Amino acid sequence: MNAQPREVSANTSALTNGSGAAAILAAGMGSFALAILAVAADRSATVKSVLIFYKPTGPLSGVTTVAILIWLAIWTIMDFRWRKKTIALTKTNRIAFVLMILSFLLTFPPIEDLF
Repeated sequence: MNAQPREVSANTSALTNGSGAAAILAAGMGSFALAILAVAADRSATVKSVLIFYKPTGPLSGVTTVAILIWLAIWTIMDFRWRKKTIALTKTNRIAFVLMILSFLLTFPPIEDLF
């Protein structure tokens, strides 16, 4: 299986999967960004104060807002670059899955407390 993205010519009737691959990988990266921001807000008073967008919810409002903006930015950029390409979904899915597992582990309190 070819791991490099391939361009699809105008004469080819093949469907591309680049947009779907971009969405999958962006979801993994967005969840990892959420976990990193959550740990950073818990461990750093400066980050915590910067991420308070709405006082009643505390830094959670900033953590989720910034994570969503990161996810949307990554998805938009990757979709623009991959929309006309065929991507190796096995590798993309594995990377996204590893990022999601790391996200869950980073937000699990006994592991988060190690930092």
